[in-house]
Amino acid sequence: MITVHHLNNSRSQRLLWLLEELGLGYELKRYERDAKTNLAPAALKKVHPLGKSPILEADGLALAETGAIFEYVIDQYGEGRLRPSPGSSAHLEYRYWMFAAEGSYMPPLLIALLINRIETAPAPFFVKPVARRIAKGLRDGYADQALKVHFDYAEDVLGKSEWLAGGAFSAADIMMSFPFEGFAVRGDLGRYKNIAGFLKRIHERPAYQSALDKGGPYSLMK
Repeated sequence: MITVHHLNNSRSQRLLWLLEELGLGYELKRYERDAKTNLAPAALKKVHPLGKSPILEADGLALAETGAIFEYVIDQYGEGRLRPSPGSSAHLEYRYWMFAAEGSYMPPLLIALLINRIETAPAPFFVKPVARRIAKGLRDGYADQALKVHFDYAEDVLGKSEWLAGGAFSAADIMMSFPFEGFAVRGDLGRYKNIAGFLKRIHERPAYQSALDKGGPYSLMK
């Protein structure tokens, strides 16, 4: 039995989608973020010490970290699906995107989110100018440049193929959906037509829609 400990508005939505694409049965245990702090509930720490989501329970294991969970699921249950053949050039591309999703794409998005919160948070009038200067420095010195470099690259790749790794839909596309959807929420897709097309394609997939039906709608990077 596979059990997914699923937190609303989180990376665990991708895991539900992966399981739906593979046609695997699973038990879903839902958790809600704290309305004030937006943090995961303490109950998740009873499942895994990190108290993060997603957590996958299977074969007597409790696994955390989305990329590691994806690899485990595909190794154990994939039967060759959603991953290019090892040794192929497509497999190298696949591995790049599996790591890049959290290693390269999510950090500048999270920094941009924090900058936005610094700029909009209530503060005494004498603190706001300092906070805004710090936020502007982070935005100009890192976030905007990193976002442009990485999403320009993804846009170029998706201009040559409708999927990221070798032309066939794979788990790498599922992993990258989270940063792409977070980027879209920022309203930055005006000149990223290929990423917009990618999002349209994934949103139309029956397994994506089934995962939303089970996990609930989610909003990102707000």
